[in-house]
Amino acid sequence: MTGSSNGPLIAGVELGGTKIVCLLAAGPDDIREQVRLPTTTPAESLGAIRRVLERWNAGPGFAALGIASFGPLELDDRSDRFGQIVSTTKPGWDGADLNTLGEDLGIPVMIDTDVNGAALAEGRWGAARGLRSYAYITVGTGVGVGSIVSGQPVRGAGHSEAGHLRVGRLPGDVWPGACRFHRDCVEGLASGPAIEARAGRPGGALSHDDPAWDMVVHALGGLLHNLVLTTVPERILIGGGVADGQAWLFPRVRTALTESLNNYAAMDRTLARMDDFVQPPLLGTLAGPLGAIALGCLAAGV
Repeated sequence: MTGSSNGPLIAGVELGGTKIVCLLAAGPDDIREQVRLPTTTPAESLGAIRRVLERWNAGPGFAALGIASFGPLELDDRSDRFGQIVSTTKPGWDGADLNTLGEDLGIPVMIDTDVNGAALAEGRWGAARGLRSYAYITVGTGVGVGSIVSGQPVRGAGHSEAGHLRVGRLPGDVWPGACRFHRDCVEGLASGPAIEARAGRPGGALSHDDPAWDMVVHALGGLLHNLVLTTVPERILIGGGVADGQAWLFPRVRTALTESLNNYAAMDRTLARMDDFVQPPLLGTLAGPLGAIALGCLAAGV
C-alpha cells in the first residue's frame, strides 16, 4: 500500500440518499480514484461498493475504511444493530447493514453520519483547522448538523439530529412546514424541499428578496442561536445545495444570529468576529467524500 506525505491510502465511502461516492485517497491533495454510483436498493448499492473496495484492496491496497452515510444510524457499539441504518425515510433501507462493506478486508473500519464526516474533514483539512469545537451545517434535501466538541462528534444515546430542532416562527407565519416528522422544525422550514413547497419553485429560481427566504433565514438564525448556547462552537460552517453559491445569504444569517443572541452572556467575542464565525466550508463539494477519508484516518490512527 502506498500513500504520500499526507499519510497512508484510505478508502472512503460517502453513502447518500441519491448517490454514492467512493474515494481512494491520502488527503485532498492526493486523490487516486473517485467512483460515483447511484443509490438504488441496499443489495445493489452495497454490492457495487463492495466490488470497488475489493478491487482497491487487491492493489494498491488501503490502510482503513471510512463510511460516512445518510441516516439515522445506530452508532452505539453496545447495540446488536450497530452500523445499521435505522428508522430512515429512504424506502427499503431500514436495517441495511453497513458493516458488510468492511467484512474480511483485514483493515479497521469507522462508520459515522455523512455530516459528522464532513465536519471532521473540515477540521482536518478545511475551514475548521486548529479549532477544538465547531459545527458544520448542510442545508439541502434535509438539514444536518455535525457538532464537533473537543475534537469528537457529539455522541450519546444516538447521534446529533440538530437539523430537527424546533425554532421560533416569524410573527404571523402559519405555514405548517414540510418535515414529515415535525412539520416546522429547521429542516421543515429551511431545507430545499421546504423552500420549494412554500414558494412553488426551487430556491435557486427565487430572487434574493423573495419572501420565502425570510423564514429560511429566521430558522437558520434560530438553529445557530441554539448551537451557540449549547455546544459552544468556535466557528459554524454552512454548506449544502441551498447555501452553495448564495453568498448574499450569509450576511442575513449573521444578522439574524446577532439579533437573536441580543448581546447575551459572553457573546461579545462571537459578535465581534461574526464574518469569521459564520462562513462557508472550505472543501466545497469534496467535504462529503473527504469526510469518509477523515473517518478512515481516525480508524487507522493517523
